[in-house]
Amino acid sequence: MRWIRAAGRGLLVLAVVLAGYGASGARAAGGLEGRGPLTLATAGDLTGYLGPLLQGWNRAHPGEKVTLVELPDSADESRAQMITDLRGGARSRFDVLNIDVAWTSEFAATGWIRPLPRDRFPLGSFLRPVVDTATYDGRLYAVPYVTNAGLLLYRKDVLAEEGVPPPRTWAELERAAKTIAPRHGLDGYAGQFLPYEGLTVNAAEAVYSAGGTILGDEGDRVTVDSAAREGIGFLARGVRDGWVPKEALTYTEEESRQAFQDGRLLFLRNWPYAYVSASAAGSPLAGKVGAVPLPGRDGPGTSVLGGSNLAVNTHAEHPDTAARLIAYLTSEGVQRQVLTRGALPPVRADLYEDPELVRRFPYLPTLRASVLTAAPRPKSPRYDQVSMVVQAVVHDAMSGHSTPEAAVRRLARELADISRRG
Repeated sequence: MRWIRAAGRGLLVLAVVLAGYGASGARAAGGLEGRGPLTLATAGDLTGYLGPLLQGWNRAHPGEKVTLVELPDSADESRAQMITDLRGGARSRFDVLNIDVAWTSEFAATGWIRPLPRDRFPLGSFLRPVVDTATYDGRLYAVPYVTNAGLLLYRKDVLAEEGVPPPRTWAELERAAKTIAPRHGLDGYAGQFLPYEGLTVNAAEAVYSAGGTILGDEGDRVTVDSAAREGIGFLARGVRDGWVPKEALTYTEEESRQAFQDGRLLFLRNWPYAYVSASAAGSPLAGKVGAVPLPGRDGPGTSVLGGSNLAVNTHAEHPDTAARLIAYLTSEGVQRQVLTRGALPPVRADLYEDPELVRRFPYLPTLRASVLTAAPRPKSPRYDQVSMVVQAVVHDAMSGHSTPEAAVRRLARELADISRRG
C-alpha cells in the first residue's frame, strides 16, 4: 500500500507549504524542551515536492533545520525500517515520524514515542474521531496529520439510466451488483482483497458495518461475535455468487482503482484519491462518478479511519522543535495545502465546510460524514500480528477455503493467542 493513499493504511505524503511560518509558534511549553535540528522520517515522497517545501522551513529556521529521511513507499517496509531505528534507543536517527494511524498503539506501548501535551496542538479544531487514533492508554502519543475514510464509488450514469439511487444497505448493493452490473457489461463490486493491510481495513469495515467489533478498546480482549460472521459472510458471499469478481482477490488500492476507472466495475470501495483520479479531466469516467458512505447491514455502514499521525521519538534531542513543527503541519493554512496540493483529506474540520473547497472537491461533505462515523482499526501493541491474522482468515473465507463460521472461530482463537502473548 502506498502512503500517498491512505490505506491505510492511509498511505500518505507530507504535502505541506512551509514558507511563511512566523515566530508565534516558537514557544517552549508543556514539558517539552530543546531546540535544534531534526530528522523527519516518512515513506517515500511519491509526488517529489516534499523536499523543496521543507527548504522553506529550513530557510526560516536556520538553527532548527529539518532533514527529510525517505523510507520505501511500501508501508510494511517503512514500518520495519522505523522499528529497526527506534530499537537503537539514543542512537536513533529519526526525531519526528510520520506513522500510519494503526501503528500508534504499538509504538506507544513499546516506549518508542513519547507522550505529548494536548495543549500544544489544535486538537479541538480536528474532526472528532481522528484524535482517538493518536491516543493510547488515555494519553496523547501522536498528532493527527492526515485522515481518510473509505467511500463507495459508483457509476452515477449507470444508476441514473436505471432509475436507481446509490445503495445504502448491503442488500441494495448486492441486488444492483447482481442485476444492473451485468446488463451494462460490468462486474458488480470490488475492494482491496489481496491479503495485505488493505484487506484488514475492508474486513474491519464489514464487521463494524454489521454492528460488531474485533478487539476491545486497547486490544486486551477479543470481541469477535456473530456480527463478525455476518461481515465476513457478506464478503465471502460476493465472491461465491459472482458479484465480486475473483480477480478482486488480487486487488490493492491501485488495481481496484484502475479496474473502476477503466470502466469494469459498477461499485468500488476505495479512498477519496480514487474519486479524484476517476473524475479528473481525461479520465474515461469524468463526470460519471458518484460517491456515498459505505453501505452497511441495515443502513449506512462504518468506515475504518485511515491516515497518518506525527509522533516524536522518545530519544529526540530537540522535542520542542519537534512539537512546533507538528503544530505547524496541523495549522489551518498548511492543512488547506494538504488538500489542495496533495488531494489528501485534512484533519481540520472547518475545511470540509469551506464553500470554495467543496466546489473544487465535491466529495468533501460525503467524506466528512464518513470520517465522523468512522472507527479506528483494532488497537493492539501487537497490531502487526493482529492484522496478519485478519488478512489470512478473511482471505481464506473469500477464496472458499473455509466457511464464514469456521473463519470466525479461527479468528477468535488466534486473536486470543496474540492477546495472551501480549
